[in-house]
Amino acid sequence: MLNEVNIIGHLGNDPEIRYQPSGDAIATMSIGCSERWRDKKSGEQKEKTEWIRVVVFGKLAENVGEYLKKGSLVFVKGKFRTRKWQDQSGQDKYSTEVTVGMDGIVKFLDKKPQSQSTQQQGGWGQPQQSQQRQQAQQNEPPMDFDDDIPF
Repeated sequence: MLNEVNIIGHLGNDPEIRYQPSGDAIATMSIGCSERWRDKKSGEQKEKTEWIRVVVFGKLAENVGEYLKKGSLVFVKGKFRTRKWQDQSGQDKYSTEVTVGMDGIVKFLDKKPQSQSTQQQGGWGQPQQSQQRQQAQQNEPPMDFDDDIPF
């Protein structure tokens, strides 16, 4: 079976970075993926944006926290995961998100300023060689997003 997700979009907020007790980093971010079309009846240009929660683990998560900001354009290769958590009243809730572990990729797609053109292009994103990180079960609700699109 194949569980692979490829996303290109803009970050809706700065990534949130936290650390597991083991010291491993976890980055959480929301990526807006938009599609555009022309309405056949009105001829008006339409747009719809899907907000996708992405969780990145390990050294790659540290890079995400250091280099990505709200509005950054990124490519993400990861896997769909659904996790169960409880809200404050004890109700079971479920969140589906894309997780990026040692076999995933996060690639920075924004163009670098001209003054930095001699540096390596493309950012980071090769699969991590460290052991795969386990996602911490969290007691938190899904991220809240404005309807404002930052791009």
